[in-house]
Amino acid sequence: MAESWVNSAERIGADLHLELSAAGGRRASLIRALREAVRSGRLAPGTRLPPYRSLAADLGVARNTVADAYAELVAEGWLTARQGSGTRVADRAAPLGGAHARVPKKLPPRARGPRHDLRQGTPDASSFPRAAWLASYRRALQQAPNEVFGPGDPAGRIELRQALAAYLARARGVRTEPDRIVICSGFAHALRLLFPGVLKGPLAVESYGLGFHRELLAAASVRTVPLPLDEDGARVGGLGRERAVLLTPAHQFPTGGPLHPARRAAVVDWARARGGVILEDDYDGEFRYDRKPVGAVQGLDPERVIHIGSVSKSLSPALRLGWMVLPERYVDAVLAVKGEREAWVSVLDQLALADFVVSGSYDRHVRRMRQRYRGRRDRLVAALAERAPHIEVTGIAAGLHAVLRLPPGTERSAVKAATWQGVALDGLAEFRHPEATMAVTDGLVVGYATPAEHAYGAAVEALCGALPPG
Repeated sequence: MAESWVNSAERIGADLHLELSAAGGRRASLIRALREAVRSGRLAPGTRLPPYRSLAADLGVARNTVADAYAELVAEGWLTARQGSGTRVADRAAPLGGAHARVPKKLPPRARGPRHDLRQGTPDASSFPRAAWLASYRRALQQAPNEVFGPGDPAGRIELRQALAAYLARARGVRTEPDRIVICSGFAHALRLLFPGVLKGPLAVESYGLGFHRELLAAASVRTVPLPLDEDGARVGGLGRERAVLLTPAHQFPTGGPLHPARRAAVVDWARARGGVILEDDYDGEFRYDRKPVGAVQGLDPERVIHIGSVSKSLSPALRLGWMVLPERYVDAVLAVKGEREAWVSVLDQLALADFVVSGSYDRHVRRMRQRYRGRRDRLVAALAERAPHIEVTGIAAGLHAVLRLPPGTERSAVKAATWQGVALDGLAEFRHPEATMAVTDGLVVGYATPAEHAYGAAVEALCGALPPG
């Protein structure tokens, strides 16, 4: 056991190296000095401290001051005191530094991001409506009943489900009631709730889509069967024995076309005939720029379509808020998978979103961002017409991204050239289903919503410099 002091008044101060400041009084200053000596490792665990009288004489303070300081540090667990053994540094008072301290691992430096971020899927973070959201949050918090601070309802707060039922009917043509809406944390969470606990595979999907969703489904042992795409959307006539199909009918992701009205009707007919279900990913249905947004497929048959949406594109992916509009026969099964209590989505965020919708702030924000994103898309199209007229922008004027059609065999080199220009974006091949049989198309997926407004012009300029020549 360490003995780091000598029992003589002349040496005690030199051994402890305690410097007392005038701030807060002698007792408080001595306590701070002793804590720091332990933290730094100068007083190792097991070290015996001088008696009250010796240390008091060395420091020029009253004995009671030292006794009170020792007593408080014993109560806090820094020191131990036993009859006949004196006062010692506690074994558990491990120092943060010193020769015996564990050296923390040095974290690698954070990688610098690209100069220009044109990756898809993210709205302009600088445009989040902070003031309006804060006002809604305050109102929600002030008006919240006491029950809000207890265990949450797995279906979601009734205030939000009522607000969504009204909003989705008005804005997206969805036919539902609040008791058919289940709140979730986003589209991926919805898939986890549905598969494999409620629905079984195989699941028909579009030939192009998010690889993350396919991986999630594969982890749930769900086989996905790709449907070919053309300018009219998914070719749903190819549906076979599958009992479910996942579509992005308002704005196919990522190729950009809507599902043709005849195919909307055909897929509903298929679901009725097969006893199947359609999963409608309405990820950016509110953002159509050349005409009024097309309503949801769910409105054609609420008992054959699961409508899934979130605020990830309209507000921010940082708000983990989404919803499922379910056929009546699936509600209890989904709630059983979710559990007895809300474990995923903040109840206070739900109340804030309910107020944000009911107060009209959500509509105002969507209108503002619709105008801004339309302007950005127009600037991209104009820049390409001037700088790279051989590059075609495909898909409808909608959403937060555009697809640039490239000459065959140039996609990989274009992505590499963009990287050299400091531009982050995705090649179209990244989204292709590995079992897709349709012809390969070279292209770039450009997220024109991602940069802040002041940075967008430079991002488009750098993109044009990376495109293959005509």
